[in-house]
Amino acid sequence: MESFEVNGQEILLVCAEGGTFKAFQGVCPHQDIPLVEGKFDGKTVICRAHLWQFDACTGKGINPSDCALAEYPVRMDGEDILVNTDGVVPLFAHT
Repeated sequence: MESFEVNGQEILLVCAEGGTFKAFQGVCPHQDIPLVEGKFDGKTVICRAHLWQFDACTGKGINPSDCALAEYPVRMDGEDILVNTDGVVPLFAHT
């Protein structure tokens, strides 16, 4: 799990279980806490502040289940991981 700024947006890049790279918004939809400061076990991204949990394959909320992370399209170009930010807007949840 690592965080990068791409086209002015904070992106969280994870290598989900099975070796699939996924890119999500880099801040928790709850209170803008950087997700890179949390934990990642290969299946779940966990925010450090309030322990919100997100599925690393889909970005869907696990706890709570009524939220999600915006996902950015990813493609490999040799050893480079390219993230497309066009048209993707970070999601925000209830407080």
